[in-house]
Amino acid sequence: MPDAVERLVGLQAQVPRDPYVALWSRLDRFRPEALAGPIAERLAVRMGLLRATLHLVTARDALALRPILEPVMRRTLYSQSPFGRALDGLDVEELKAFATRLLVERPRTRAELIPFLAERWPDHDAAQLSYAAMYLLPLVQVTPRGIWGRTGRSAFTTVEHWLGRPFDAETAPDEMVLRYLAAFGPATPGDARSWSGLAGMREVLERLRPRLRTFRDERGRELFDVPGAPLPDPDTPAPVRFLPEYDNVQLGHDDRGRIAPPGLRGWTEVGWGSILVDGFGAARWKAELDGEWATLWVEPLSKIARTDRAEISEEGERLVAFLAPDAGRRDVHFRTFGGPAPSR
Repeated sequence: MPDAVERLVGLQAQVPRDPYVALWSRLDRFRPEALAGPIAERLAVRMGLLRATLHLVTARDALALRPILEPVMRRTLYSQSPFGRALDGLDVEELKAFATRLLVERPRTRAELIPFLAERWPDHDAAQLSYAAMYLLPLVQVTPRGIWGRTGRSAFTTVEHWLGRPFDAETAPDEMVLRYLAAFGPATPGDARSWSGLAGMREVLERLRPRLRTFRDERGRELFDVPGAPLPDPDTPAPVRFLPEYDNVQLGHDDRGRIAPPGLRGWTEVGWGSILVDGFGAARWKAELDGEWATLWVEPLSKIARTDRAEISEEGERLVAFLAPDAGRRDVHFRTFGGPAPSR
């Protein structure tokens, strides 16, 4: 299982079950314990990485990728969040050292940091400082949160403390970008930047050019790819796939037209996964797990052919069985996009 996670460079993990759905959709006969085991054994972790969002990665990648993506975490803190302003007049290195001591002492939630920060810096907004610490420090979200079938507080400690190993020294993104292309190419520099959050992707791809092959798309843009990567014929059929919300296949390119219909809005709304039909977004889905009753709601983005609808239903039945194997009743229901749920 670690090989599959590394093949994708990481899985979106803001919702704890989403990495499981992502692998279920991609792998034959995937079982939750195949991922839950490595997480419990600290062979995989959930931490802020690509685009400064929570991802599940292997322990090896946690130590390798976090130094590379440090600029993304910093830029997000200072220019894309309100929390950087809370650091005005404060010694940032002192904050980092103080928060690190607390989180190494024992894993703590962000809320549990606030009283300590308020006592140490009474003239600053302690809640804002707690958020800032989440960006400033390389943290992992500790188990049992993230383990299939279990719940736990959203508590954090440092990566190095959790794994018992230091970070890699390499900070150049070249190998990471090659892995991105192997998983999501062909791609433009803008695509690589959109996926990673890192600036300077044009320079990186120029440096890698001797190791890559290039193409031109319909708009004349240059696309980069790794040699030998498959390029299926456009008419090659693709099976229906259910993806979790914010899956990297949706966010891996600046040009969402590769996967999303033109003018689409609300497809990647919080709480909704996406459904691909022949490789393109055709619907979104949400699961409601209510004790003995599990319902999978499907909202088509436009009219869907009868054969595709049947394939969506069949795949949806498999997904709801995966999500709720012990439910006494499992249903897949279609409803109007954005409409209210019918009474059951």
